[in-house]
Amino acid sequence: MGQLHISPEFDTLSQRTDELAPILRAEAEESEQLRRPTETLANALKSSGVLRIGIPRELGGYEFSPSQIVRTIETLSYHDASAGWTVMALQLVTGVTAAYLGAEAAADLFPDTAAGRHALVAGQGTRPGKATRVDGGYRIDGHWSFASGISMASHIHTAAYCAETGEALVCTFPKEQARLVDNWDVMGLRATHSIDYVCEDLFVPATHVFDAPTKDNHHGGAVYRLGLVLLAAAVHTGWALGVGRRMLDELKALAGQKTGTHNATVDTGHFHAAYAHAEAELRAARAWALELWAENEATLDRGEHLTTEQESLTLLMLNNTTRSAHAVGQAAYQWAGTTALRRGDLQRYFRDLHAGTQHVTSGPVVLQHCGRSLAGLAPGRRWVFLDLV
Repeated sequence: MGQLHISPEFDTLSQRTDELAPILRAEAEESEQLRRPTETLANALKSSGVLRIGIPRELGGYEFSPSQIVRTIETLSYHDASAGWTVMALQLVTGVTAAYLGAEAAADLFPDTAAGRHALVAGQGTRPGKATRVDGGYRIDGHWSFASGISMASHIHTAAYCAETGEALVCTFPKEQARLVDNWDVMGLRATHSIDYVCEDLFVPATHVFDAPTKDNHHGGAVYRLGLVLLAAAVHTGWALGVGRRMLDELKALAGQKTGTHNATVDTGHFHAAYAHAEAELRAARAWALELWAENEATLDRGEHLTTEQESLTLLMLNNTTRSAHAVGQAAYQWAGTTALRRGDLQRYFRDLHAGTQHVTSGPVVLQHCGRSLAGLAPGRRWVFLDLV
C-alpha cells in the first residue's frame, strides 16, 4: 500500500468550492476596498472546509495530495484571485505548522479540527528576524512583511535566524502578541491583507518552534516530506493556473461581445492567432504542472524524498507556470483595449496577476539556480529553501 494519502474528501470539497463561486465573485469588489476578505466571504471560506486541506488527517484535516491542492486553489483563484491567494497562504502555513510541530503544540493549536476548533496561521518566512535561545524556548525580534490572510488568522508563524546555533527557525504564537502594521496599500492582491507585523523580545516556547528547512513531520503522511518550499510551489501552481484561465475566459467573453462591430480587432487574423497562442501556452503549462506533480506523488508514495533534480524541475515548473499565466494576462490586457483600463473583473485580475508574479518563489534567482542544477553545474548541492547549498 502506498504512503501518499489521496483524500476521499476531494470530490465533496470540490463541490463545495464550486458552490462558493457566487460568493467569491459577489464579495470581490468590497473585499478589495476593505483590503481584506469581507466578513461574509471569510465566514464562507471557513465553513466550507477549504482551510483544512493542508492539515494532517490525524489532526482532523483533509491532508490533500499535491495534485488535489493544485486543483482546489486553481478553482478558488479562478473565481477570485485575492481570495485564492488568501486561502493558499492560510492553508499552507496552517498545514505545515500542524505537520512539523510536536504533540504539545498540536494539542494547543488543533484541539478539535473536525469541529472547527483549530488555529488559522498566517505569516512570513522569506526574510527572517532574530531568535535568541533562552530557557524553555526563544526570544524573537523582527519586522516582517506579507502576512497574507492575517485578518482571518488566530496565530502567526514567522521565520527567525538563531545566530548561536546557525538555525533558521519557524516560530508560532498568538496573533495578538505581535504589533500589526496596517500598511497594505498596493496595486494588486489588495484583498489579501498582506500587512507587516513586528515582534520585540517576544518569548516563544520551544514546543512551538521547528527548523524551517525540515522535511521530517511529526504528524501526517508522505505529502509533508516535500517541505515548506515545495508545498508552497504546489499552491502557487494552482493560483497561477486559475488566474491565467480566468483572464483568458474574460477575454473570450469580451471577444464575443465585440465581434461583428465596426473595425473590431477581435475579427482580425492577428487576434485569432494571438488567442490561439495564449490558449496553447496556458494548456501546455497546466499539462506539465499536472504531469510533474503526478511524478512527484509517485516518488512520495514509494516512501522516498524527491531528488535534487526533481526539486529543481518542480521550481522550474512553477516559474514556467507563473510566466505562462503572466503572458496570458498581457495578451488579455492588450486585446481587451480600453475595457481593461476600467474598473471591473478584467482590470482587477490584471493587477492581481502582476502582484502575484512578484513572489520570490518565481523570481529570477531561483530560475538561475534551477538552470545551474539541471545543467549539471552544481554537483553535490541540494536545495535548502530557495538556495542551492
